[in-house]
Amino acid sequence: MPASKNLWPSPSSTPLNGSKLFSSLQLGKLALKHRVVQAPTTRMRCDADSSGVSIPGPRLAKYYGDRATDGGLQITEATDISLYASGYPGVPGVFTERQLEGWRDVTDSVHAKGGYLFVQLWHTGRASSASMRGGQTPLSSGDAPMSGHYLDGTECKSEPPRAMTTEEIRAVTREWAAAAKRSVDEAGFDGVEIHSGNGYLLEQFLHDNINQRTDEYGGSVENRCRFTVEVVKAVCDAIGAERVGVRLSPYNYFQDTRDSDPDAHWTFLCSQLAGLPSKQRLLYVHMVEPRFDEVLNEEQKMASLQGAGKERRKSLTNFRNVLQAGDIRFIACGNFNRENSVVTVENDAADLIAFGRHFIANPDLVARLKNGWGLNEYDRATFYGAEPKDKGYNDYPFYDGDDA
Repeated sequence: MPASKNLWPSPSSTPLNGSKLFSSLQLGKLALKHRVVQAPTTRMRCDADSSGVSIPGPRLAKYYGDRATDGGLQITEATDISLYASGYPGVPGVFTERQLEGWRDVTDSVHAKGGYLFVQLWHTGRASSASMRGGQTPLSSGDAPMSGHYLDGTECKSEPPRAMTTEEIRAVTREWAAAAKRSVDEAGFDGVEIHSGNGYLLEQFLHDNINQRTDEYGGSVENRCRFTVEVVKAVCDAIGAERVGVRLSPYNYFQDTRDSDPDAHWTFLCSQLAGLPSKQRLLYVHMVEPRFDEVLNEEQKMASLQGAGKERRKSLTNFRNVLQAGDIRFIACGNFNRENSVVTVENDAADLIAFGRHFIANPDLVARLKNGWGLNEYDRATFYGAEPKDKGYNDYPFYDGDDA
């Protein structure tokens, strides 16, 4: 890895230590000492154990341990709730004893530095192919495939998903709860984040351009939200609401998601979450900023969101306001930098700010922001796996005072 390189203001920039970003926050039972969160980022760095099973080994313990801080919150990469929940190579799970043992080493490394670690739990639905799932047809809200190709090169339309039955939906809901309980009781996580964004299974029910069902899980916005709300309730019942968050991306375009009215539909979902009984009311909601997109740049994404007769500029503010009524904390994520992260927190537009790409490249990101030090430049080519596996993963340098 090349020497550290400044990506934001130089080391002489004003330290953020005195800003609200570095003030304390009580998040349920977690005593946070700053508002900088490590966002979940898929890295594909686990070791293969058997078909569909990858183990989080010492490599991950170092990665998360290096990024841990006293009183800081980290959220892991998306993690399979069951065998073939994703089928992606190098992606961890919480469904075998060896996986849970590996995660225990990771959580121990974070806790040793006084940090807190949540595991993000997912099922990818139609986003990965049958050949990556032991021959099982991908599941979704319906039979509409994504455009393009799966990760293994298979054309998506040649292996379309099938609509889940009502019993399959309920079985997956139960498995989400069981995975959450294993994560806390056996792997030592402080909590879990339910992945209901970025075009994966739960979001395939939320977006009305995908969900064409006519049963209790389709049609109206209430029905399309039902799967996510039922998973939230089940997971909260399993491990306690103070240990549960959820990831949402209302303005997501990734993996062919494009809702007709995300403002109204996700406001309804947030009102549903805020109105749950206290024992099932989430600790936090983690949302992706509308300006962020996996394909479009910020200018293109915002221009696209203003199209189709939409009058007002998109923001997460209304969702934040609805959730505050239920005393649910709010994490914002996506294209944040030194300046806009501080402004967002100081304007009370979010309680916490999650950083992804800059946490990848800077194991000591919290210290760099706090002290006004420059940042390492990230290597996008190594985001999703690399050989050797530590490349672009555990080889980014800590700040040494000589970087410029």
